[in-house]
Amino acid sequence: TSISLFLPNTYEFWWTTTPAAFVERMAREHDAFWEGARTEKAARLGLSPVEVSTLASIVQAETIKPDEAPRIAGVYLNRLRIGMPLQADPTLKFALGLDSVSRILDKDKLVDSPYNTYTHAGLPPGPINMPEPRNIDAVLNAERHDYLYFCARDDFSGYSDFAKSYAEHLRNARRYQRALNARRIYR
Repeated sequence: TSISLFLPNTYEFWWTTTPAAFVERMAREHDAFWEGARTEKAARLGLSPVEVSTLASIVQAETIKPDEAPRIAGVYLNRLRIGMPLQADPTLKFALGLDSVSRILDKDKLVDSPYNTYTHAGLPPGPINMPEPRNIDAVLNAERHDYLYFCARDDFSGYSDFAKSYAEHLRNARRYQRALNARRIYR
């Protein structure tokens, strides 16, 4: 997709730059970024650069903590590896155009969209945002672990609690839901 062509950075352009020259420059920047080691790492993961960017966009939407991004990437790679749906709430927010909600409801999981990772297996068709290079690198250097689940911590620190089993995940999720309710965050 076209959004995966762009990398957040500071670029200098003159007001006389044509649209074609702009796109050409972005393509050169993209190719330079993906040259060599990153493309090799993506291939070892069984992903294309666009797929890495797509997963990185989900990771970026999941956490504000750079040190946690490789762990979250590892969760999603584990799910992809075993054929488990990603079930990524940020993809639902994207599909529904809900930028500012703090809580995904069960009815949201019914949206008919290729970006609904609750009902569609694998990665969505493209990125849900423009992932920063650090999140692309978090996917390419994802943590290796046995976690399949994660949920925001109930202390609202921005960190997540990780779980290997669904039962453990449900305990974490219920704790977080109680914290949301206590703060009267219903949507």
